[in-house]
Amino acid sequence: MNDILFQPVKLGALELSNAIVMAPMTRDRAGPGDVPTDAMVEYYRQRASAGLIITEGTQPSPAGKGYWRTPGIWSDDQIAGWRKVSDAVHAEGGKIVMQLMHCGRVCVTANKQDASEVIAPSAIACADKVPGPDGVPVATAMPRALTTDEVSDVVEEYAQAARNALEAGMDGVELHCASGYLPNQFLNPNSNQRTDKYGGPVENRIRFPLEILEAMSGAIGSDRVGFRISPFNPYNDMQDDDPKATFGPLLRSAAKLDLAYVHLVDIAGMLDFVDENYAGTVITNGNLKPDKAAEILSRGQAQAVSFGRYFISNPDLVERFREEAELARVDREHIYTGESKGYTDYPLRDAAKDQEYSRSRK
Repeated sequence: MNDILFQPVKLGALELSNAIVMAPMTRDRAGPGDVPTDAMVEYYRQRASAGLIITEGTQPSPAGKGYWRTPGIWSDDQIAGWRKVSDAVHAEGGKIVMQLMHCGRVCVTANKQDASEVIAPSAIACADKVPGPDGVPVATAMPRALTTDEVSDVVEEYAQAARNALEAGMDGVELHCASGYLPNQFLNPNSNQRTDKYGGPVENRIRFPLEILEAMSGAIGSDRVGFRISPFNPYNDMQDDDPKATFGPLLRSAAKLDLAYVHLVDIAGMLDFVDENYAGTVITNGNLKPDKAAEILSRGQAQAVSFGRYFISNPDLVERFREEAELARVDREHIYTGESKGYTDYPLRDAAKDQEYSRSRK
């Protein structure tokens, strides 16, 4: 049954060699100027056997940065750095898209290293703490509410970031519309108390992410654009009493854009909800095991399945799944620190050890 995980699949213009996707994961290894490092090149190269790699969240502009040492895609040096990453992945036969992540109000000012403002739909601070440069969580900054005209400027920043991503050799982009970041802040009535065309009724609150998706589609083609949602996820102070009332209209409207995919963090059975409201290609994620992932694909509720933590410690995850080999454990102490340690130093599987593991399961 698990064979379906290893079958080729097409997501818009993206032709994947298998249905196993590496989920986007912040790793805090960018260098000065938020430029991708040689360690990042090696990290992504090692995992290129995934049908698709979705990069860590990458800021489309200086104002989009909220966390320490996250990469950008708004400078020439950043574009050149990401080009090394995409070239390395493509040389191994892989596909890679860039997740564009504007943190909005989820920001510690000390993490920015420049004078860019903290912006949001409304001047309401995120109640959750965010790690500062030393990794210790601290209170977030009070954001300034964007004016109506400025919202359009941010939409164009995303479109330019999508162009930059393709210049950097990426196969497409994914809009991070989840986890409490800027598009999610516009969607959520608790963080969006605007009275203009971007606030109030649901048709106004979904306008910003839809405009971004439309702008990026116009810039690079809708079949190279995806978006990620997590409707029931309270992360980064996202409290919503009725997320279905928001995400239903968003999904139905986004489906009309003929995008490459929607990427769902499946919490509280939202996969059925997406299936009912989105007539398009789906990637699902949610602490899945291979058997359950294959079952979802077999039912046709998703066309690909993404894995996060497994890919941290298993660069050859696809091969381990195929051989039903033992999975290495994550070095949790070095998820966000350590340079190469806990990042590029995970070994490939040991065939002899795998045989012993397989015998022990029989």
